[in-house]
Amino acid sequence: MEKRLAGNTNTGLLKIIALIFMLTDHLGKVLWPAIPEMRMLGRIAFPIYCWCVVVGITYTKCPLKYALRILFVGLLSQPLYMKALHHTWTEPNIFLTLLLGVLALWGMKEKKYLSHILAPAIALILAGVFKCDYGWRGVMLMLLLYGARQQKSAIAAVMVAFCLFWGSGGAVKNFFFIPFPFLDWNYVGPILQPFFRLQSLALMALPFILIPMPLKVNMPKWMGYALYPLHLLLIIGLEFII
Repeated sequence: MEKRLAGNTNTGLLKIIALIFMLTDHLGKVLWPAIPEMRMLGRIAFPIYCWCVVVGITYTKCPLKYALRILFVGLLSQPLYMKALHHTWTEPNIFLTLLLGVLALWGMKEKKYLSHILAPAIALILAGVFKCDYGWRGVMLMLLLYGARQQKSAIAAVMVAFCLFWGSGGAVKNFFFIPFPFLDWNYVGPILQPFFRLQSLALMALPFILIPMPLKVNMPKWMGYALYPLHLLLIIGLEFII
């Protein structure tokens, strides 16, 4: 019997929150690149989606249907993704990363014919081969969160360690004109600096993953998937207008 997950299982609300931060990130990339804070806030989205996959694969009654839904939305969204964010067919959208994560976790869950070893290994390799969004690191985050899913302390440890490992991009010295002078202090600065790189800011997703939210959102299943292509259509429309 699967133990209760330690984190927030309100995936309806989590998907809305993740979408808001993803939209902020994409608008910052396409329309307002001079506002780096939009990209910073956008780091919150992906870990939340990864946690939603962990919740989904844990409680779904049919992993195959779950995987097929993700595949369908990913294929449907790819032309919109290319148009909205100026990518090509060789740059798949985030749903391929999520699909590989689902397949890897399905194998770990079933534990048949060494699937708990082979499925994650193959998924990590394919993430690199197909140049998935967030690459093999994105799939690895889902694997680690799945392994830590039953203890909040373990989830927190995974997120801190992974975000520090993942931390790349330029140093974040200020946020909306609020400077971070402590990053230049002796002794303290070198310890804190790894937490203030662009990708390290994905750690800001941790409270959303860990803390249960009283507002329950019972979103129709199709709506949870439709939000992704709809946000791409919104970006295309805004690009046309602006």
